[in-house]
Amino acid sequence: MSLFAIGDLHLHFQSECPAPMQKTDPVWRNHTQKLAANCARLMSDDDTLILLGDHSWGKNLTQCQRDFQYIMDLPGRKILLRGNHDQFWDVGHTARLNVCYAGKLFFLQNNFAVYRDYALVGTKGACFEGPFYLDKKGRIRDWDHASEAKAEALVRREITRLRLSFEAARASGYNRFLMFLHYPPTNLLERTSAFTALAEEYGAHQVVYAHSHGEAVYHSSIEGNFRSIDYSLVSGDYLRWIPKKLLD
Repeated sequence: MSLFAIGDLHLHFQSECPAPMQKTDPVWRNHTQKLAANCARLMSDDDTLILLGDHSWGKNLTQCQRDFQYIMDLPGRKILLRGNHDQFWDVGHTARLNVCYAGKLFFLQNNFAVYRDYALVGTKGACFEGPFYLDKKGRIRDWDHASEAKAEALVRREITRLRLSFEAARASGYNRFLMFLHYPPTNLLERTSAFTALAEEYGAHQVVYAHSHGEAVYHSSIEGNFRSIDYSLVSGDYLRWIPKKLLD
């Protein structure tokens, strides 16, 4: 029994794909076939697969049905985190999704899942691509103060949601945590953030995140061991559609 993770499948069996990179970058060619083959090779039905957001380009549940079926057909138990493109998923309807897909998919938001003696906690996180604007050499060329205020509000909201996950798990007797985010935990200008602070507060063993696509941004956040916590990026294109094993 093992725990695996990957993110950003961006499925579109019943919807349009609006991302130019997904249409032109060779790493995305036949990515659903590649992922299915790699999961079949590496995983069994006793394993657990965490999917870290941006599951589907579908705008509602009807447009996501074939995408969900693809995910359900992968081996093992599947746990889904909310991404910035998951328009089908309203936070207030998470409980309804878990009832609808009980025994097939688990939607991780304001709750927790369990793997062995670990509680799996998570939230989408917040957009760390602003409020600054960088030139090609990575130097700040402009600053958007209105966006800064909005970004800070989003961070506070997501921290509140993530704390709900931690506290729900702790109330049920768990004290070992794996923390999942869709967005990276820090931006290009940060070494630490509210998300790294929360991971340290609760003593998370790992922080796993996705969202970053393309060589230019793969290494824009924390990787490896930092302050006794292991950080890893699991975007599908970064992993070349091979799920990352987190735990045996």
